[in-house]
Amino acid sequence: MTTSDDPTAKKPVEFPATAPPADAENQKTTVGVSSILQRWKREDFLKRGSLALRGLALLFSLLSFIIMASNKHGDWKNFDKYEEYRYCLAIAILSTFYTGGQALRQVHEFSTGKHLFSQRTSAMLEFFGDQIVAYLLMSAASAAVPLTNRMREGSDNIFTDSSASAIGMAFLAFITLALSAMISGFKLSNQRYI
Repeated sequence: MTTSDDPTAKKPVEFPATAPPADAENQKTTVGVSSILQRWKREDFLKRGSLALRGLALLFSLLSFIIMASNKHGDWKNFDKYEEYRYCLAIAILSTFYTGGQALRQVHEFSTGKHLFSQRTSAMLEFFGDQIVAYLLMSAASAAVPLTNRMREGSDNIFTDSSASAIGMAFLAFITLALSAMISGFKLSNQRYI
């Protein structure tokens, strides 16, 4: 009797040919961990970039507000006499409060790790707030430019130079808030809704 005829004989254990080597499992784990780390770095970069842009928008809005509010140089050289300049001042004040509040909220989140609002609410507030305030800044700067250009045709003086500086700061605040709106739009599009 041969061993192949014996039903009680032990047969050698066969391993499937497709069994992954031990290194393949480690590679999958390494790829998974590295993709998670890259995502965290990207999110951290976006948060820091958003905060930096809000800080710049705060600075430019505050400068526009201060320059326009202090633009008083005589009878007709007073920003209060011109509706366009009052509008530019009002929007600069609004932008200063909005960007200051958003910057403080983000600094609070960085320092404590706690959110004042849910992430979804924060993302929507950032996106819509950035868009609205950026539009208002562009509107205010656009309204004040023609008046300043007409005044400069007659005489170029410290009043028109100060007005142009305030308008320029409002325009720079618009650019930084528009960039911030792009980041907040990206963050909003990556929110999970379930």
